[in-house]
Amino acid sequence: MTINKYDLIIVFGYFIILFFIGFIRKKEDKVSQSEYILSGRRLSLPGFVITLVSTWYGAILGVGENTYLYGIQTWFIFALPYYVFAIVYAIWLTKVIWNKNILSIPDIFRKSYGDEVGIISAIFIFVLSSPAPYILSLGVLINFIFQIKLVWCLLIATIFSTIYVWKGGLSSIIKTDYLQLILMFLGFFVLIGFSWYNSVSPFMLIKSLPDSHLDPLGGNSTQYVLVWFFIAVWTIIDPNFFQRCAAVKNPEIAKKGLLISVCFWFLFDLMTLTAGLYAYIFIIPENPVMTYPLLGFEVLPPGFLGLFLVSIFAIIMSTIDSMSFVNAITIGRDIFWRIRKKDSKKNPVFLIRRGLFAVGLLSILLSLAIPSVVKMIYTIGSIIIPGLILPFINALKNFNIRTTNAQAILWICIPITISSISLFMSKLNFEFYPDIEPFYPGMFASIIIFSYLKISTTFKKEI
Repeated sequence: MTINKYDLIIVFGYFIILFFIGFIRKKEDKVSQSEYILSGRRLSLPGFVITLVSTWYGAILGVGENTYLYGIQTWFIFALPYYVFAIVYAIWLTKVIWNKNILSIPDIFRKSYGDEVGIISAIFIFVLSSPAPYILSLGVLINFIFQIKLVWCLLIATIFSTIYVWKGGLSSIIKTDYLQLILMFLGFFVLIGFSWYNSVSPFMLIKSLPDSHLDPLGGNSTQYVLVWFFIAVWTIIDPNFFQRCAAVKNPEIAKKGLLISVCFWFLFDLMTLTAGLYAYIFIIPENPVMTYPLLGFEVLPPGFLGLFLVSIFAIIMSTIDSMSFVNAITIGRDIFWRIRKKDSKKNPVFLIRRGLFAVGLLSILLSLAIPSVVKMIYTIGSIIIPGLILPFINALKNFNIRTTNAQAILWICIPITISSISLFMSKLNFEFYPDIEPFYPGMFASIIIFSYLKISTTFKKEI
């Protein structure tokens, strides 16, 4: 694929404008951790909606791949479940999170279960919130467009997506998200418009698709699709959701903002789904992960192609900067700051900034180890979520369960261990081992532990 010089000007112009926006900040000699992590808890409703909506689509290339291969199934695994849990989050958790006035999810674990549990939870949250899948997406896209070696593409993706975060923290992310949200919608609007112009209307498109692409299961098992639904529980334990809800001026903004965000997600999901289905009639990609860029090269004239490529960059980068930031907070503040007693009275912002470098390096290594975006998300979610979700909900909602430090550690670690073993066994293809997704055994173990702790607490009260 060759890219026109006008398209290149648009792409490079986007990067220049993005950095200019990200680096604009009033001069401050020192910045508090609340200011750096939560933007001083001054986040408004428009800012909340814009930063949350734009952050959520880092796996856009995976969405294109899945839509090309399986049709409308994409909406049932990458969209609908997340609407459900976002609404649950809005109604059930936003007020609780804001009222706690706590800076991070590991702080919730630490306050409820002890320092050791706080650090252990931070380690698993660090893995769960890794920006590696999205850095891989951007690296693959840069490789596709400019034909540079993948390792250099990953390095470029990491640096250009996080450099402005180092200085401004959450405030810089929010400012750049305004631009990125406009671009993400504009780019797909243009792509769908030219696809329609060059073929048939979206209604005729639906009628021309094979039955396999109109099947909600997409030819996969019900168990597989349900696992993606449960992986959407990720929303509850997602550090970006927590950070945004803690950063608003009041809890009503978070509740209202989440419900508005679901409407924006629904609209954008319709756009990405339609574009993926248009790709099915326009192109035959060697690598389906490049479905959207290939459709762009096929139907868009110069100038409009550059705009669309910029929209893809914006979608992925708005996720990378947020995920890298919360990951840097986790490793810098929630792990090393808690462990290093000599730094316990210092402002942890300097450790968070150092954490950005560590996060970038680890993400590049993980991207090289598991070079599949969807597979990486699926694997990490299936293993980590069962161990964190119930202890986190218990810590937030206080179900009056008494646990010792050791019991809380086991409650987190046993389900994760069981899910990991289940994944390992499934890869070995033993005939005696049942065909079951690794998420289920781990989640079942967590429910068993929760029930035991609840019964044990009730029994002790009665005595």
